[in-house]
Amino acid sequence: MTEALRLDTSGTANVDVDVSDTAIAPEVDEQALALAMAIANAADDRKAEDIAILQVGDASYLADYFVIATGFTNVQVRAIARSIESTLEADHGRSPLRTEGADEGKWVIYDYGEVIVHIFQPRERDYYDLEAFWGHVKRLEFIPTPPPGIGQ
Repeated sequence: MTEALRLDTSGTANVDVDVSDTAIAPEVDEQALALAMAIANAADDRKAEDIAILQVGDASYLADYFVIATGFTNVQVRAIARSIESTLEADHGRSPLRTEGADEGKWVIYDYGEVIVHIFQPRERDYYDLEAFWGHVKRLEFIPTPPPGIGQ
C-alpha cells in the first residue's frame, strides 16, 4: 500500500492511499482454523474420506469454516460424529451448539458456531454437493496429523 501526504491550498492535510498494489486477503480467525483442523483430524481418525475444509467466512455469516467428510455406512458416519464430538470436548472444551441427523447416520451436522461440520454418506454428499454450492470460497488442503508416536 502506498500513502502520500499532501497539503491542499487551505492548509488541510490529506492522505492519498493507493491500494492498487495490495491484495486483500481474507481475515483468518486462527482459533476457528485450529478448530476446523481438529475436527478434520478427528474425522480422519475414523477413516472419513474426502475431507474438505471450506473457508466460508467471507461469503456467509453462518460460520468461518465448513468441514465436510464422507462415511460409507450409517455406523461409520455416527462413529465419525462421535469422534469429533469427544475430541472437541476433551481437547477444546467445546460441545456442539446444535446437532442434526445423528440418529439416522446419513447426514450429520454439528454446529460449533465458527465451524459447521457435515458428515455425509456418498449418495447424500453427491446429492447436496456443498462443494459446488460453495465453489467460490477457498478450499484448504487437509493433511492429516499423525497420532503422537507414529512416524517418529
